[in-house]
Amino acid sequence: MARALYIHWPFCLAKCPYCDFNSHVRDQVDHAAWQAALLAEMRHEHAIAGGEALDSIFFGGGTPSLMPPALVAVLLAEAERLWGFAEGIEITLEGNPSSVEAANYAALAACGINRVSLGLQSLDGAALRFLGRLHNADEGLRALDVAQQNFARVSFDLIYALPGQTPQQWEAQLARALGFGTGHLSLYQLTIEPGTRFATMVRQHDFTPLDDDAAADLYELAGSMTEAAGLPAYEISNYARPGEESRHNLTYWRYQDYCGIGPGAHGRRGGMATVRHKKPENWLAAVADRGSGLSEERALTPTEQASEALLMGLRLREGIDLAALADRFGLAGTALIDADKAAFYARQRLVWQEGSRIGVTPQGLSLLDGLLGELVRPELVAG
Repeated sequence: MARALYIHWPFCLAKCPYCDFNSHVRDQVDHAAWQAALLAEMRHEHAIAGGEALDSIFFGGGTPSLMPPALVAVLLAEAERLWGFAEGIEITLEGNPSSVEAANYAALAACGINRVSLGLQSLDGAALRFLGRLHNADEGLRALDVAQQNFARVSFDLIYALPGQTPQQWEAQLARALGFGTGHLSLYQLTIEPGTRFATMVRQHDFTPLDDDAAADLYELAGSMTEAAGLPAYEISNYARPGEESRHNLTYWRYQDYCGIGPGAHGRRGGMATVRHKKPENWLAAVADRGSGLSEERALTPTEQASEALLMGLRLREGIDLAALADRFGLAGTALIDADKAAFYARQRLVWQEGSRIGVTPQGLSLLDGLLGELVRPELVAG
């Protein structure tokens, strides 16, 4: 049974360089039609994965901070009617600093949103221009101030390992970020993915990426600074004051069930992988025709589920319980992790083991992708 709900709102008011929707910009949105469709999807998912009160709801996507508060209120009321809310439910909204308005944030908080995740990405104007962001540093800081005035819990993200970034520059920016007093930070290393604008720029010699050793140094610096500030890492890229970890994201990393609704939303429930139609018009048509915007609903094999659970769980500081995982998916414990390699990397202080639990040390997290390829059984990854 799902205890988390993800609601994807695909629309932005202006073209953004990172949105994965080709047709997400709209001059006009029929909010009544979208409300009816989102409610229909919510009821469809509850009929399959209801029964337990929700621990978390997450509004993500294009620019959910510009959703009409009345629509948010209707969706939350229906979610509470269907599932019920667990005590202290976490209700998060992704906020885009280029579009935040104080009036909308106040109204959204009044609807029940109690946490915001703000996409600042940098406190430096030149870095924001390099990253292709639409907001400048001052706008981002004003958005953060508005968020802190209106929401009980605030998180924001920063991107590091930019070309030429020095430890001194990263230390100064991170010290400033920690000074704002939020209970949660997400710190992401810039990666050059094939097919992206950054990959083209590197190929054309527009910039040289920071090398791996220098990026690892910045990662270790972040870990020591956040730990000292009382926001230890609980996941490879996420740092929080104890008790302020993202409950919704922990659902993903602990491989628990969640329902996803809205265009392009993914979900995991009852051993099924669900995917919604990505294009808004196709999603709306599917909901009107069949009551949901599902484009794919596929049963995952126990091996596939175990593989996903391992790849997600080893991102966490708490690690994973191999015995519990093997029992959950009906697999032998030896089928999950290469014990010899785990012991070897434990001697290198990159992996830790306590009874049936295994995890990656802070030193190992900067090498996580490589370690996963070594630790997780090849036949498990192959599915």
